[in-house]
Amino acid sequence: MPSFDISSTVNIQEIRNAVDQVHKELTTRFDLKDSKCTIEFLEKENLIVLVGDDKLKLKAVSELTGQKLAKRGISLKSVEFKDAAPAGGDTLRQEVKVKQGLTPEELKRLNKHIKESGIKVTSQIQGDQLRVSSKKKDDLQIVIASVKSNISDLSLQFGNFRD
Repeated sequence: MPSFDISSTVNIQEIRNAVDQVHKELTTRFDLKDSKCTIEFLEKENLIVLVGDDKLKLKAVSELTGQKLAKRGISLKSVEFKDAAPAGGDTLRQEVKVKQGLTPEELKRLNKHIKESGIKVTSQIQGDQLRVSSKKKDDLQIVIASVKSNISDLSLQFGNFRD
């Protein structure tokens, strides 16, 4: 029976590359060169930590991070910029959470959308992804089109097609 998986993953190597690019730019850009601005990627926590001297510099580092992530093909829907908080030494700290996988609520929402569409497919939650199967490949393509057009707030990948 033909099937495919709906998932939401981020390429960690591309995140590392984007963070490295921001780090290089922090050391060369004239307005950020002699500041306390830093960027760090905590891979185990899926977290990017930005530090800036003040709101203006932190905003510049935050925008730079968003630009570099987008250039590396990372959807900004898969990262969540938290609010800035005071850190030690008169600096501000901002965390950027990298979303890896779909939450149970997001999976339930996707599953509900597919069921309400009325297309004759079966969908089941498997870990942090959703498997959709049907007797007809055409029905699967209709489901993909429907999900792409109606669920726009999530960064989704459709893969693992099987006949």
